[in-house]
Amino acid sequence: MRRIRRRAQTTTTMTVAVLALTAGPALACGGLVGANGTIELGRTTTLAVYTDGVQRYVTAFEFSGEGEEVGSIIPLPDVPTDVTRAGDWTLQRLVLEVNPPERQVSLFEAADSAANEEAEVLLEVEVDALDLTVLRGGADEVGRWAVDNGFFLTPDAPEVLDFYAARSEIFLAARFDASRAADLGQGSGDSTPIMLTIPTDQPWVPLRILSMGLDSGKTVEADVFLLTDGKPQLLAGGRGLALERSEWASDLLLADLRSDENMDWLPRRMWLSYLPLDVRAAELTYDLAISTDPEAHPSLDDVGIELASAAVTPRAPVTLRDWWPAAVALAVGAVVWLLAGAIRRLSQEPS
Repeated sequence: MRRIRRRAQTTTTMTVAVLALTAGPALACGGLVGANGTIELGRTTTLAVYTDGVQRYVTAFEFSGEGEEVGSIIPLPDVPTDVTRAGDWTLQRLVLEVNPPERQVSLFEAADSAANEEAEVLLEVEVDALDLTVLRGGADEVGRWAVDNGFFLTPDAPEVLDFYAARSEIFLAARFDASRAADLGQGSGDSTPIMLTIPTDQPWVPLRILSMGLDSGKTVEADVFLLTDGKPQLLAGGRGLALERSEWASDLLLADLRSDENMDWLPRRMWLSYLPLDVRAAELTYDLAISTDPEAHPSLDDVGIELASAAVTPRAPVTLRDWWPAAVALAVGAVVWLLAGAIRRLSQEPS
């Protein structure tokens, strides 16, 4: 692991890191849009860090298949102010933390004549083999932009993009250019991490976008990591998202993460939450909302649902470490009760 440190901005931000992969660890996030070829989006890994009003959102792509160009659309909560390179192996280190090794055709084309609005291009950046474009617009405008730029969106794209545009009309379009990657000498398994700095006061993790274009019965798998100042309140909108780790992050883990490129902003004490997602695409109709304020519950709007009855609070499984203090207290109580009974019987016996 290279220990390269660069100073990150400390204003209220949200950061998105995007890694374009052709193989290797399953790291991906976003709705896949393809220019041509048969490229598929693999399992996703995401890190959302929220501290002192600052959210940094780190994610990555894994692509498999054939094609010259492929990309993804990611919904964002607000307009990014900066796009820079992110850490090289942050997500891989988090995966290692929870899985230690054992010893051994678009529908938007029909709407072109009905509307003249266009998506506003806010920012364009080229990083290695990635072309990154930040857009402002509704579902129709963003979809039309994708079509005009050579992408063909899946039939469910209008519904999914409209789901996000109702909350925020800011999207990141990331295109991976395989031919440029070859010119740069990037081979199978190489990655390009990207960091977007976004002012926001409502942290949430986009999940529904992962189901875009998938058959309803296909399984969507993802690893979601959260780092917060304290234990967060979490809210989802359906089944499939578990909370397998909820504890203070170890000093070793945070030290390792801070040593990665552009990750030295991480505080020295943070709460780690790990939520694996495993659900059929048809059931992934929600996002993950986060609140670090004990007085404020996560918002249904940020989950993307309207009915509170549909909300689900991911909870950590009960482990031996959770219940052993109560078990010890119960055992001590039982011993005391037995001793008291024995003493009482002895005192009642005639001398």
